[in-house]
Amino acid sequence: MQLKITSKTVDGILVLQCSGRIVFGEESSLLRDTVKKAIPENKRIVLNLGEVNYIDSGGLGTLVALHTTASTAGGSIKLANLTKRVGDLLQVTKLLTVFEVHNSEYEALEAFRQAA
Repeated sequence: MQLKITSKTVDGILVLQCSGRIVFGEESSLLRDTVKKAIPENKRIVLNLGEVNYIDSGGLGTLVALHTTASTAGGSIKLANLTKRVGDLLQVTKLLTVFEVHNSEYEALEAFRQAA
């Protein structure tokens, strides 16, 4: 299933709803391009991964690169609503120590609101 990304803004925080697979190739390029275009205007981004059923090494690399890009630009990316499979993958690769992960989109938004 191709990656689909929909966006909305909640209280000045960009929420990107991802569904499908984040894999090397078009999918990770789409995510990378979408987030990189958004970063100059949106320093606070939530990636809702609740409908992402698969991430490969290329997808993981893209997430790490976007985290670095956002941090360098003075922004932040929070992950929300991970499926068990994606959560397990981030745990095995120790990327849970890199990303701020929240159980729901609402919790990620609240974390940004409290930090402001």
